[in-house]
Amino acid sequence: MKIKAAVLQEPKSKYTIKDVQLDEPRPDEILVKIVATGICHTDIAVTNQQIPFPIPGILGHEGAGIVEKVGANIQKVAVGDHVVLAPGACGTCEQCIAGHPSYCLNFHKLNLSGKRADGSCAYHDGNQELGGFFFNQSSFATYTLTNESSVVKVTKEIDLALLGPLGCGIQTGAGTVFNVAKPQAGDTIAISGVGPVGLAAIMAAKVAGCAKIIAIDIHEERLTFAKELGATHTINSKNIAEVSQYIRENLAPNGLNHAIDTTAINSVINELVKAMRSNATVYTLGVMKAGGKLEIDYSPFSFGVAVRSVIEGDSIPDLFIPRLIQLHLDGVFPFDKMITFYEMDEINQAVEDSGKGIVIKPIIRMPH
Repeated sequence: MKIKAAVLQEPKSKYTIKDVQLDEPRPDEILVKIVATGICHTDIAVTNQQIPFPIPGILGHEGAGIVEKVGANIQKVAVGDHVVLAPGACGTCEQCIAGHPSYCLNFHKLNLSGKRADGSCAYHDGNQELGGFFFNQSSFATYTLTNESSVVKVTKEIDLALLGPLGCGIQTGAGTVFNVAKPQAGDTIAISGVGPVGLAAIMAAKVAGCAKIIAIDIHEERLTFAKELGATHTINSKNIAEVSQYIRENLAPNGLNHAIDTTAINSVINELVKAMRSNATVYTLGVMKAGGKLEIDYSPFSFGVAVRSVIEGDSIPDLFIPRLIQLHLDGVFPFDKMITFYEMDEINQAVEDSGKGIVIKPIIRMPH
């Protein structure tokens, strides 16, 4: 079938909106009409080839849509269902069986190879193959193929166009709080970098009952917004050189219970390390720049302090995404305040605005 897609023709380039060909769904595949899709920092990282993916290709991995067709073997969803798309997982490896699909041993093949698991290509521009199945969805398109591992059926009570970011960025921030850090009521937590992932963590920390929720960033307007979403304290690290010292002297004399970094900047991470109490953990969620590496500067007094990378909030999307939607419907997880909508032909403007910090979470509405 003919679909419209935003195609990345070469690294570090802008998207080109064009008509391309998409295969009909196989027996184990689902055709989803994309209603809207978020733009995530990971899309930008692939554009810059910090994360390898076949180019030319179709990115997008925060899609929400309506099931258009189902293959003969599909049992999980039916035509007309509203779905949020999440990363692919095999469902049979030791990580999947243990309830950690974000760490699926087949993650790369299913989400970053640009092909089906069997190596076949479903997206074509004339005679040219296009990388597809990005995070098992390639949702920068009017229609996409995926399978049962990536579809999460959601309620029709809520505007579907809002929900795509729950499948990646918002799931990552909130999941790190709820599923991994698991703070107790009254704990202290710091979040460095208050983009969409950091803000999702702040909202989750408020729901969890953290007593002190410290937002750290270099943009004052972002910090102001973080307070609106639940931060109790803010630190502009452009103005405070020793963030760890400031935290210990003013906010947490014994050190922080938890910290989350979304910046992937070594100096920022190390300030969090120095601000932790004994036996606490700093969770890193960001993507390092190409060629970068994590370098931790432990002090002699960092007793038992750990640094741990978290992928996708270590969530089970079928359970976690409906939970986030319910929290939103209950009025305690207002992620919609982060969102700015764009039309498909405005996708390059949306990327630019996001990079400049003009908007926090851009979502692209698809034409139909």
